Amino acid sequence: MSPEQVVRPYATWPSPISTTGVARSGLRLGFPTVSGTQMWWTEDRPLEGGRTTIVRQEADGTRTQLLAAPWNARTRVHEYGGRPYALVPGGGLVFANFADQRLYLLSPGSEPEPLTPEPEHECGLRYAEMTVHEGRILCVRERHDAEGRVSRSIVSIPLDGGAETRELVGGSDFYAFPALSPDGEHLAYVCWDHPRMPWNGTEIRVTRLSDGLTRTVAGGLEESVLAPSWRDDLSLYFISDRSGWWNLYLSGVGGAPARALHPLQEECAGPLWQLGGAPYAPLADGRIVLLHGRGDLRLGVLDPEDGTLTDLETPYDGWHPSLSCDGRAVAAIAYGPEIPRAVVRLDPATGNAEEFRRDATELPDPAYLPVPRAVEFDGKAGRRVHAIVYPPVSPEARGEGPAPYVVFVHGGPTAHSVSALDLEKAFFTSRGIGVLDLNYGGSTGYGRAYRDLLHEQWGIVDVEDAVSAAEWLAAEGLADSRRIAIRGGSAGGWTVMAACCASDAFAGGVSYYGVSALASFVTTTHDFESRYIDWLIGADPALYGPREPLGMVSKVTCPMLLLQGLSDPVVPPEQSQAFADALAERGIPCTYLTFEGESHGFRRAETRSTALATELAFYQQIFHS
Repeated sequence: MSPEQVVRPYATWPSPISTTGVARSGLRLGFPTVSGTQMWWTEDRPLEGGRTTIVRQEADGTRTQLLAAPWNARTRVHEYGGRPYALVPGGGLVFANFADQRLYLLSPGSEPEPLTPEPEHECGLRYAEMTVHEGRILCVRERHDAEGRVSRSIVSIPLDGGAETRELVGGSDFYAFPALSPDGEHLAYVCWDHPRMPWNGTEIRVTRLSDGLTRTVAGGLEESVLAPSWRDDLSLYFISDRSGWWNLYLSGVGGAPARALHPLQEECAGPLWQLGGAPYAPLADGRIVLLHGRGDLRLGVLDPEDGTLTDLETPYDGWHPSLSCDGRAVAAIAYGPEIPRAVVRLDPATGNAEEFRRDATELPDPAYLPVPRAVEFDGKAGRRVHAIVYPPVSPEARGEGPAPYVVFVHGGPTAHSVSALDLEKAFFTSRGIGVLDLNYGGSTGYGRAYRDLLHEQWGIVDVEDAVSAAEWLAAEGLADSRRIAIRGGSAGGWTVMAACCASDAFAGGVSYYGVSALASFVTTTHDFESRYIDWLIGADPALYGPREPLGMVSKVTCPMLLLQGLSDPVVPPEQSQAFADALAERGIPCTYLTFEGESHGFRRAETRSTALATELAFYQQIFHS
């Protein structure tokens, strides 16, 4: 024990990491773009109601916020949105405004001007994944009619607003990754239909724009293909999981068989929750900057001619699959265990990385930051389970005996957690509460077989793995078995509620905007996920009752904290309300906290601060009761 440390009860250690500091750190940096010496990216403003602005930085370090309040650069396509802007030659940009979902043109020295018409009803036309080509905007458009029907297409919109929008392709339920061939004659894109999700089965098609002739290049009902990018007028790069792993392929558009460029039992992409990302980036010299790995994604440079992949030595342990390249430099979001998510410009020739902006601008002494450790352990029936452990740590205090822990459960559920520095986790670990971040069966990052473990098993595999995580923590002597809680948001909130119904392994549960009842969720949630339950549970509603938390609420014996945004279009407030009411009827201690104006994922600093303070108080109560 360090002379400076004193023995104090876990969960009460003094910490410099405040709720306000955590709330203000949530800049949600995203979608970087590089062009010569300039960089652009999106950045949230937690202190301005959580709105998103676009930032540009010059070579001399001058940083400019391009959109002042109340402008809010967010698209609601699929409700999860994606890249909301595109650069325009001459220094301007096009962006989607959250309030009305129209596209606006921002020219240098001018105020934003609308480019798309006002829809017949509120936010009835939405746009995402924009690119600008020869005076027109190419993008995915989502249309909502007065009866609630939703359709999507890829359209071309005049940049001067002087002509009609032209639909280039339509007929499928979903579209992504529109890409024009270098000669402008063909359009490549990804499409899929209900009930599939983009990690289940998609197709890459190429349409000749002169006559609409369309050919399917890759994909199908059981193959997830992503991110087509033209090598030349006759061939495409793309990502496919046909081998069981999302790897990079090259295919001719005339029917030649696809070729894997560097086969790996690793992932080279992530799940398509948001539009506009890019997991690889072709360079002007023919090489390709490629992400790959299990869990965290590393960054390497691939020579497609001889198949060699050379990893770049950088200070970062992981990279988000949202790359931008101008032929020479690459823009990305990178992170490390002591480095919060940061906008980075990388020189692939040298490996030099220049950092422009961090998600958290003020960090505590590193002695207060946990060192993450990737672990695997046996789950039910010997199934291997992946997780990241963040032990409690402080230069000021230490505890005696095993610590209390919280099992974090990510949303999605087809998603995964990474080892990025996260002040929210450090808020707890610096106070003497350990964190285990669980990548349960069904998570991405570990191949298709692991991802498919959740097929018709949601509420079973994820719950079993959460319970196994608690048992492993206790067996390893890391955690006090009587002081292990569980928390998660969205689909993670479902797992929290279901786990508290199915097991007494947890001293308490914290659900952020979690799903509790399936029949009402299916009828009220947004179109993108409206058939997701068919894959996660099964298409027969008779399967819902025995699986959903609300149907098993009589088995809950531990206290719970439920937090919910009242403007959530993905998981409506009724989901949390119904579970809270059912717990109250049984006399189970439950705190239900709601937030006006918050959607799916809290953005406002005051909301995040209040939620975090309430969560800490909840843990302090259950761990010391």
